[in-house]
Amino acid sequence: MEYIWYVIAALGAGIGTGLAGLSAATIMVPILIVLCPSFSGETGAYQATAIALASDILGSAVTTITYGKHKNIDLKRGWIMLTCILTMSTVGSYAAWLAGNVVLGSFTLFLTFFIGIRFLIKPDTSRENTVDKGEKLDLKGIAISLFFGLTIGFGTGFVGTGGGMMMLVVFTAFLGMELKTAVGTSTFIMTFTALIASVSHIIIHPAIVLERWNVLLICIVVATAASLVSAQFANRVQNRTVGLVTGAVLTVLGAAMLILHYWPVLSKFAITGMILRCFGKFLMYIIPCVAALLAIKFFTKVPQFVFRKLLHLVAFSCTTFMIIVAESWQAASITSCLIAVLLYPLLAVLEKESWFHNLFVQKKSGEIKYSLLMLFFMFAVVTAVAWGIFGKPYDAATAILMWGTGDAAAALIGIPFGKHKVHLKPADGKKSWEGTAAMFLVSLICGLAVFLLYCHFPFWKSLLPIFAGAIVGAITELCSPSEYDTVTVPAAILAVLLILSA
Repeated sequence: MEYIWYVIAALGAGIGTGLAGLSAATIMVPILIVLCPSFSGETGAYQATAIALASDILGSAVTTITYGKHKNIDLKRGWIMLTCILTMSTVGSYAAWLAGNVVLGSFTLFLTFFIGIRFLIKPDTSRENTVDKGEKLDLKGIAISLFFGLTIGFGTGFVGTGGGMMMLVVFTAFLGMELKTAVGTSTFIMTFTALIASVSHIIIHPAIVLERWNVLLICIVVATAASLVSAQFANRVQNRTVGLVTGAVLTVLGAAMLILHYWPVLSKFAITGMILRCFGKFLMYIIPCVAALLAIKFFTKVPQFVFRKLLHLVAFSCTTFMIIVAESWQAASITSCLIAVLLYPLLAVLEKESWFHNLFVQKKSGEIKYSLLMLFFMFAVVTAVAWGIFGKPYDAATAILMWGTGDAAAALIGIPFGKHKVHLKPADGKKSWEGTAAMFLVSLICGLAVFLLYCHFPFWKSLLPIFAGAIVGAITELCSPSEYDTVTVPAAILAVLLILSA
């Protein structure tokens, strides 16, 4: 099994190097020390770092060649960094041997996660006004290069990771390089720093070669091939795309590695396992749904308002499913909140992409991220009230599903077939009696289905609360402004169910 993780670690390392000039150890070290038992010993992190550095040599070299062919290297602005980093990497390597396994393991795990977050927040690290390639450094640039060169060099030798990313930030944010030029320059420097640091590690601890030669060989070959392919990809796409892909990969990887690393502590709390299982089941449900939605979007000519309601149906049904499979109301509510917290920044980044607006149908800018944030927090509150306070999880699942399916039915019927508009004072004048009737009927059917199939209530016992909830929900949706019905409709249905259900 460990050999599979060796390949996965090397693939991730190569992709990170080729895409954004990241040190191979940023990805490789966490995987080896967390998922491979043979690296859990006293010198495990040190050996993992040495293997990552050795893999970085050829990986950075082929990446440098690829970026060099596209004229994306600028040594006139990077030579001071090169000199300082080469000098200090040996010192850092010796310090790493003295520090031991604990410092290395914790540092690399947190660094992986925060580097990913940094890329997601700002995928394109370039400044608005970049300098011309080959422009000489001024006094400020020299001072910056000396300071960061010395610190990055020591850090590269010490933990074998972070050097590429830190150089990338310095080159773009402080020295004014364009992103791809910064990546090419940093991988050029990493080729030599990795060589020096890996040799230093091996000299200090020869068992790396004598005992780990098979791991070393696998990681070097796979990482080099992955670096070459990803570097060619990075030089053919926009900077922002490179940053987003890198950020997503590192954030997910870092979060997963942190959970695994601290699992002995986290597992002492029963709620941790419940949340992870609930989140896993949510993913098992949502991923096929998203794949089906993408197929519908790109391979059919479905109207935009229909696709919009299909998105709503997936969001509502996945939450109903999560409540049904959750082991406790705390797990369901916390998982809903976590999903909201994860989705909001991701959508905030993605909505800046041109394809985002072609994929999603928004009535106004930012609608998707705000709607989903409100949805999942509302789900958490409904679950906490119905299940946590009143001990009726089926009421939470039913209220959400009745609202979601009813709202979709109101639009799917009301927009194309709604000939008789509702002119009541609270209504906005756009809603129709046909849509309202469709909402009532679909809510009634879905509510009865949950009560009969999930709760196993007899029909006569289910009919009154569901019938009343469907009527109240339809009336509330009719009278509520569209921006508030996310809260008002499920709250109204839930209130009726809590009062009338057993």
